[in-house]
Amino acid sequence: MSDHHHDTEASHEPGTLQTRRSFLRTSLLGAAASWTLPAFIDQTFTAMNASAADSATQIITGKDGPILVVLQQAGGNDGLNMLPPWADDAYHAARPSLGIGADRALKLNDYCGLHPALTSLKSLYDDGHMAIVQGVGYPNPNRSHFRSTEIWQTAADSNRNKPYGWLGSYFDSCCQGAAPTVGVAIGGQMPQAFNSPHPTGISFANPEQYRWIDKGTRHGSMSAAEFYYRQINAPDAEDLANGGDGDPAASDGSIGAISAGGSAHASDLGSLDFLERTALDAQLSSDKVREIARKTRPAATYPNSRLADSLSLVGRMIAGGLPTRVYYVSHGGYDTHQGQAPTHERLMKELGGALGAFCADLKAQGNFERVMVLTFSEFGRRVAQNASGGTDHGAAAPMLMFGGGVKPGLYGKYPSLTDLYEGDLKYNVDFRSVYATALERWLKVSSATVLGRKFPILPMV
Repeated sequence: MSDHHHDTEASHEPGTLQTRRSFLRTSLLGAAASWTLPAFIDQTFTAMNASAADSATQIITGKDGPILVVLQQAGGNDGLNMLPPWADDAYHAARPSLGIGADRALKLNDYCGLHPALTSLKSLYDDGHMAIVQGVGYPNPNRSHFRSTEIWQTAADSNRNKPYGWLGSYFDSCCQGAAPTVGVAIGGQMPQAFNSPHPTGISFANPEQYRWIDKGTRHGSMSAAEFYYRQINAPDAEDLANGGDGDPAASDGSIGAISAGGSAHASDLGSLDFLERTALDAQLSSDKVREIARKTRPAATYPNSRLADSLSLVGRMIAGGLPTRVYYVSHGGYDTHQGQAPTHERLMKELGGALGAFCADLKAQGNFERVMVLTFSEFGRRVAQNASGGTDHGAAAPMLMFGGGVKPGLYGKYPSLTDLYEGDLKYNVDFRSVYATALERWLKVSSATVLGRKFPILPMV
């Protein structure tokens, strides 16, 4: 029976196990277009090329090396009330009902303190594990949620549009060949910060659901997509034992044999081999994530909030040795245009409680020294409260850093509350200096390579 007959017959019997090379000859790439896959493997198809096929996967153990956790405060966090200047009369004059006085602020010095709900963060600060960068922003600030978030995610100038994210640039330039889990975003959507010409990184909200997704045929608990991916990475001997065609020409791995079948040219083989390796990476990362989720438990008690759940999951991934360099989590709801006081207090309680538990978890694991948390929001709020008991979109605001390797203290200058730009605080630290510091001092890579140019390095790491 001819080799072509075997290929045609197999294509009509999707349940029949085949050799890897026979399966590749039955239009794997064409079939893949009809599958709904996790973002990272879907993007891999568009990134395949001969040069990528030539680079071997690098093995990162996940049990050493620095980890960066980026926490986005989505909606525009009110930095003035997160870090209230309790001793400034201009602050209380601008916020007669929203201002936090000396009797409530968790004082850091004789001018400013932390929101009263941030008791966990005050303890971290007192213990020497927290840095606060004051007055962070960028030139010509934009008050649009979408555009300002885009600027922060891409590290672009406000008058330029960049399609790629700053973390995606880090993955591309500094983590080539790493597993898909080099970047993990907790949630249902990949952040723009991960976007790059050669996308990597994964996102999931529930690790038990992090596997191949296919609306069609299923094989037991696996989708058809996952089933076939596992086939192409199965040993040939196992395939033969389960009914593969055993074609000698297919088994010898020669380029000529595949080309002769008419389904792949010599130049295609590199991409197909790359697909095998990429599929194996994806399969193993999916298995590893679910295995870690099943086997690890938090080493600290987390409060009941979505942010706490996300950080608890990150803690479990770190404890389980997932080879991840960057985790990304989001905390939403900060667009406090009206009735701000109770909403912002709840947000601060969630933020402080989740971060306090996360740091305690890392300490109990013995991983606190190798993790740094970096917070950001797309902008701060206006100095003056509005008529609805809230605050409107502003500009500069503080950023927070936590970790065993952080040099504690206040950095930058608290912006003037009277020398304003259209009612907004003026920034004195470019946010890209904070990124550059994390890249250079923590992740130990060239910040200019990632960000496109040099920015001043800050001394908090």
